Amino acid sequence: MKLLLDQNLSYRLVKLLNDSFPGTQHADNIGLENCSDIKIWQYAKKNAFTIVTQDSDFFEFGLYDTAPTLVIWLRCGNRSTNDIANLLNNRKVAIEEVAKPSESWCLEIK
Repeated sequence: MKLLLDQNLSYRLVKLLNDSFPGTQHADNIGLENCSDIKIWQYAKKNAFTIVTQDSDFFEFGLYDTAPTLVIWLRCGNRSTNDIANLLNNRKVAIEEVAKPSESWCLEIK
């Protein structure tokens, strides 16, 4: 499973997550810097990425999309880059479970 890190997260996470989530990218590194959230959503959906964000907009997009992309919504407040990497790496199994075909499309991590 490859993750697409939203602009509000550090690009340094790519290196810290790539062992657990190969193919992880940061929005800024693939030409999506300063793009709207809807463009990031569309890119993730088209390219089979799971979005990782602290932004509620992606949750709201999923409410209205008939086939939403998977969203990991970090609701853990301001944390260091290493703390966020540890949160995601430690929840790899839960993230993979949500990615299985089901009605779930958003995983909130607090």
